[in-house]
Amino acid sequence: MVAARRGGKRIGYVRASSVDQNTVRQLDGVQVDKTFTDKASGKDTNRPQLQAALDYLRDGDVLVVHSMDRLARNITDLLHTVQTLNSRGVVVEFVKEALTFTGDDSAMSKLMLTIMGGVAEFERAMIRERQLEGIAKAKQAGKYRGRQSTMTTAQVQTIRDRVAAGCNKAALAREFGVTRQTIYNLIAA
Repeated sequence: MVAARRGGKRIGYVRASSVDQNTVRQLDGVQVDKTFTDKASGKDTNRPQLQAALDYLRDGDVLVVHSMDRLARNITDLLHTVQTLNSRGVVVEFVKEALTFTGDDSAMSKLMLTIMGGVAEFERAMIRERQLEGIAKAKQAGKYRGRQSTMTTAQVQTIRDRVAAGCNKAALAREFGVTRQTIYNLIAA
């Protein structure tokens, strides 16, 4: 474990892929001064708590993350984020992989970052591929219904009536808290 340099702080970043996923295990037993937590998919670019953590970090601080896949969406994002933080004097520590990057790392350390990040990206791609295969088989067997609608039948009818009356689809999407594509899908159904 690397201590914060020059009196810096140890800042934790935790990301859960879904709202109900437990984040406690990620930095359990790891000493941090402050933690930022996002509830967002790894592919999501909108991670406000990651941005808040990046803005909060100062020269001499250590960013502590459970694993590489919790920090970055892909290998390019991982390398860019670590390099940017290191150039600001921030150390990046990955607990699961037991790797720490300071910016003055050896060629071997940089290789390990690239390899481990690539393995994490490959693993995510394989999980997604297996998930899609499972959905396709469930559809063939007539067992897959897809995501259940969050809108009631009355809401759907209201949207259809208001679109037919000439209401703006974007305004309806904002009012009902859905995307414009959802509005178009409801009209087409």
